[in-house]
Amino acid sequence: MTDFSAWIGREQRATDRLDEGLAARWLATFDRANRHPPLMPQGIHFALCTPDTQTRELGEDGHPQRDDSKRSFLPPFPMPRRMWASSSIKFHAPLLLGASIERVSRIASIKEKEGNSGPLAFVDVEHETFADGNLAVRETQTLVYREAADPQSPLSPPELGDGAFDAEDWDYDWTLVPDERLLFRFSALTFNTHRIHYDAPYARDVERYRGLVVHGPLLASLLLHFASRELSGISNDAKHFSFRGMSPAIAGEPLHLAGRLDGIEYELGAFADDGRQVMAARIGT
Repeated sequence: MTDFSAWIGREQRATDRLDEGLAARWLATFDRANRHPPLMPQGIHFALCTPDTQTRELGEDGHPQRDDSKRSFLPPFPMPRRMWASSSIKFHAPLLLGASIERVSRIASIKEKEGNSGPLAFVDVEHETFADGNLAVRETQTLVYREAADPQSPLSPPELGDGAFDAEDWDYDWTLVPDERLLFRFSALTFNTHRIHYDAPYARDVERYRGLVVHGPLLASLLLHFASRELSGISNDAKHFSFRGMSPAIAGEPLHLAGRLDGIEYELGAFADDGRQVMAARIGT
């Protein structure tokens, strides 16, 4: 395997402003009323300091092209498929309307290994988001790169089976259908051009997904909204939140969000209609 250790420690900086337009669009996307106008919901940092790669520099999948130059933040792995696998987030201070934002991102680690489907590369990216000069959010995001899908491989995930989500073991649950309109709005908010979220033929024929894929951070944002709405003591006061993708969620299909108290924090989950778990998460104050 190629040695990509030179990328460890590489930094990228971006600035933004949490203005009224972005705040209104975020709240509208999640059907939220803002009861405390200056205070923004946790998760809005996903829509701050978004990528600004020029269109001509995007790859076939919609992600920025990668090469071995110093301006390429992520390494040029030969594996073309990229997934946001997980994040561990600590909330240090609230994000307020009108705040000046700076995000410092750095490559924390790179690991390559052989998986059942071929070579894999794991990249941990640390993001520090500052609001008016104060640290607000620290997030470690894990990206996974893998080989292209075999054109003859079965579509993923399988068609919904005969099972059903069982809410009996959970203290709280909420069902919604993330449809194409929601995916489009979230892609626009986060300036995410990965084609699996809006280009159904590409998602099916190239990456071999059964339909449009619900973004990992969109699922995470829905879980944060669910937690603030339903879970006692969470509101907008979470201090830590982590999530891990387990299986693709497909647009237009019912999604079940669930939560239960586990010691001093809550366990969260997102499930397909047949009970297949698509995301596991934890949140606490």
